[in-house]
Amino acid sequence: MNDKSSEGEGSGEGNLLVIALLTPIVGAAAGFICAIFRLLLEQADRLRNSLIDAAGDLPWGILYVMGGCALAAAVAAWLVRQFSPQASGSGIPHVEAVLEGELPQAPFRLIIIKFFGGLLSIGAGLALGREGPSVQMGASIAHLVGKMFRRAWPECRVLLAAGAGAGLATAFNSPIAGAIFVLEELVRRFEPRIAIAALGASAVAIGVARLLLGGSPDFIVPDLAPPTAGALPLFLVLGLVAGILACVYNRTLLATLALADWMKWLPVELRAGIVGMAVGALAWYAPALVGGGDNLTQRALAGGEVWLVIPIVFAIRLLLGSFSYAAGTPGGLFAPMLVLGAQIGQFVGLGCALALPDAGVQPEGFALVGMAAFFTGVVRAPLTGIVLVTEMTANVTLLLPMLGACFVAMLVPTLIGNAPIYTSLRELTLRRDRNASN
Repeated sequence: MNDKSSEGEGSGEGNLLVIALLTPIVGAAAGFICAIFRLLLEQADRLRNSLIDAAGDLPWGILYVMGGCALAAAVAAWLVRQFSPQASGSGIPHVEAVLEGELPQAPFRLIIIKFFGGLLSIGAGLALGREGPSVQMGASIAHLVGKMFRRAWPECRVLLAAGAGAGLATAFNSPIAGAIFVLEELVRRFEPRIAIAALGASAVAIGVARLLLGGSPDFIVPDLAPPTAGALPLFLVLGLVAGILACVYNRTLLATLALADWMKWLPVELRAGIVGMAVGALAWYAPALVGGGDNLTQRALAGGEVWLVIPIVFAIRLLLGSFSYAAGTPGGLFAPMLVLGAQIGQFVGLGCALALPDAGVQPEGFALVGMAAFFTGVVRAPLTGIVLVTEMTANVTLLLPMLGACFVAMLVPTLIGNAPIYTSLRELTLRRDRNASN
């Protein structure tokens, strides 16, 4: 388990001062590495699309695309199995378990495996997010900094949490959401030292990352007017739909992971290759539907989807995201969740606009609120969801309807008894660790 030796112990004030001095180092290192990761992912997306275009001129070009995606996914899965099993999937459940003392911190080679494995899997078009690798890399980088300065576990734990927040902040250009995520999801209580470290690390990480990435928000939204009194109740309907579909999402993801466990007689590389092959086939016919999905989110926020097409896109992305996560490669859930939330919001918004033409409904605003509501329904971290979407879109006009939608989206799955997704994934992580130890 975690090293909890007394090395480096001192007075509470002395420990806090050391943490404050090390926090900028953690933030700078996490911000730099996660920003480079994000830049390379953008290049990987462009390379994948260029290769698909080039394969279009070749006989049986689809086979080259399917083979390339399958190979990249299989190599990513092999790297994880061979060198760092803890790098599989999002990594956030593993970070939570480490912070709670339930699992030891992974060897530091995880940083390399998560970086290159994430580039391969997400670059191949698997519907995975960049934030999972960024959070886990940030946590590991922070722990490494703590060990380099010979700090004891209590201080390393604080730095690890702060590094995780810095990773999320860099992944989405959202420093406040990064700090809130640490307190609301990772440790699930307010710890002053962790709060101080998380704020400092996220601030420094964003400062470094913006030198490389720029300071523009991730998504551009049109001018949105404050909703009319008649439109406000419609956002509660959106929260209801988002909460119900959040339960569907959680159960689908867990069922897919159970299927992957049942298929353990197949090598993980082969399973990942099959998923990659399917992704390659989809990319051949509809390249916009694969990958992290930021383009789909932006399209929904710009009002670019046709109402009757949205359920098809939602179903494809729901299944694609679940099977991609079950492939055993590095990759997170946030970005795919935001895609689904935007799709839900735009669908409800367009439906309301058709049914109530005089209500002044803006479907783009519903897409924005849907992102926060669906995230809240899945993760049960409403503050993180609201602040994350607000920072990513640089829009505060819809905070009131967002609060209402997130209230209902969190209420519905809680009443149903559907567990938050990261709680379920952490339990699965611990169960797998126990089975591997036996």
